Parts: sequence; structure tokens; C-alpha cells
Amino acid sequence: MWKALNTKTPRDPELEEQALVWIEQNTGEPIDRKIPYEDVLKDGIILCKLMNKLMPGTIKKIDTKGGGFALMQNIERFQTAARKWGVPENEVFQTVALWEKKNIPQVTLCIHALAREAQKHPEYTGPSLGPKMAEKSERNFTEQQLLEAKNTVSLQYGSNQGASQAGINMGKQRGITDDK
Repeated sequence: MWKALNTKTPRDPELEEQALVWIEQNTGEPIDRKIPYEDVLKDGIILCKLMNKLMPGTIKKIDTKGGGFALMQNIERFQTAARKWGVPENEVFQTVALWEKKNIPQVTLCIHALAREAQKHPEYTGPSLGPKMAEKSERNFTEQQLLEAKNTVSLQYGSNQGASQAGINMGKQRGITDDK
């Protein structure tokens, strides 16, 4: 019987803690570590507050009470703002990933992606999370340099210095006979 592969990424407590610290540093609000990570984020309130610190006024309404539908809207508002901030679509989590705790590593990935994007915004002066983004490094070559490069043999083509496989005998040879 065919068995589906488990493609779910395991949770990384260290990355989750880094995300919480980054959120705290940006919002200025302490986060209670006695509450599980996914429960701190579940209602989307802290995520919306984070986005309003990054992009003031971007989320007009944050629901602080009400049923599941109202609180799930907070998550959707955060997701919309994260995309607007520049987080790639494939790094934004789905609402159920957080609300139903289906894919918490994807939520963590999104927060880290948000922090990475923050480094690209000149108006952002807060703390960094993760490695610094690479900057564009443009190279300009003269026509002579470009022509010279055409005569260079790339090592990607391989360099065998005259060697060949002739005479190589590895392992026992296979004997084929008509004996029955």
C-alpha cells in the first residue's frame, strides 16, 4: 500500500524564539513566554500590531475580541500587509496554518521573511533578524575584456590533462558462457 511522504517541516524552537524576540523589539510589548508560541500568535493581534509598527496605519482595525471569524480576519489583515511589505507569496502562511495550528513552521518562516524584507526598507531602523540581505553588485566590463573571456576554456567543461579510461579494470569481469 502506498504511504504519503511526510512533507511537514519540523518546528525549530530556536527560530520561534528569535521571531518572538524580533516582534517584541519592534512592538515594544513583552510577550509572555509561559503561553505557547502558536497561542501567542493565534488571534493575529500581535501580528497586526507588528505590521502597524513596520507600516504605520496599514491595518486600520484590529479585532481584540469576538468569535473565531473576527480573530481570523486579523490573520488575513496581517497576511495582506506582509505581501504589501514585500514578503513573497510562497513565504506567507495560510490562515489555517496558524488558526488551526496546521503548519506553525510556515508561520515562523513568514515572520523571518518579514524581518528579511525589513532590511530592504530604508525607513526601517529596527533590529535585524537573520543574515543581512545581499546588495546588488553590478560589474562593468570593457569590450576587450569580453572578447578575451571568449577565449577562456571554462573548467566546467572538465580538464583531464590527456587522461582516458583505457586500461581501467575495476572489479571482477563478468563471464558469459554457453555452458548449460
